Amino acid sequence: MSTTVSADGTKIAYTRAGAGPALVLVDGAMCYRGSSPNDALAKELAAHFTVYTYDRRGRGESTDTGPYTVEREVGDIAALVKEAGGEAFLFGISSGAALALEAARSLPVPKLAVYEPPFIVDDSRSRVAADYPARLDEALKEGKRGKAVKMFMTEGVGLSGGTVALMRIMPFWAKLKRVAHTIPYDTAVVGDHQSGEPLPPAWPEVTIPALCLDGGRSPDWMRHGVASLAKVLPSAEYRTLPGQTHIVKAPALAPVLKDFFRR
Repeated sequence: MSTTVSADGTKIAYTRAGAGPALVLVDGAMCYRGSSPNDALAKELAAHFTVYTYDRRGRGESTDTGPYTVEREVGDIAALVKEAGGEAFLFGISSGAALALEAARSLPVPKLAVYEPPFIVDDSRSRVAADYPARLDEALKEGKRGKAVKMFMTEGVGLSGGTVALMRIMPFWAKLKRVAHTIPYDTAVVGDHQSGEPLPPAWPEVTIPALCLDGGRSPDWMRHGVASLAKVLPSAEYRTLPGQTHIVKAPALAPVLKDFFRR
């Protein structure tokens, strides 16, 4: 493990592996090194890239500095890109994909790939309620971390109550509760792109080559969001990984990313 320091003084813990062009992997909600799909992905890609995985602020071995803003999180990625030599490819998954999109607006990123940012762009699933962020903050202020995780899973992710009830008796639920205070960070990153309205041209600065990916077995609402994003970005291509879900398997994802970034 190594550390770097963001512009606001936050210590960001990261792991570097492999050799080749620099590639930074950005986690989604509540994930961090040792508890992330990007761990397996980094191993698959290390033969072709110098891969950076890191703990987003407030998680794992990274520190935190308030008040939270998306710009501060972009600053964390900027610190990693600096460590990587001043330029790096960028990949983000789920809400980390939305963060990677924000970072690509201003950082020296030659290419960007995203997997299933959770954008709701039509009526294929219920939109996230406007008061969801406020209710989430209230639960956390009251110390009800389990309630906050449940709200995120049911209202944010769209899982059924029964599925979440089963999750609560699994060992990993305790890990989720430990980082529940960072759920509002991902809510802020996704912003108003879960309103059921078409995506606006929210990333006009992202003119670099981009790859927008989804899984063939993922929910329709999520795939619609990815397809819409590919249309909004000026230089994007859209690709579906057959048989994959939101929990994408590294052996299916890694070759596609290698091909795109090395092309």
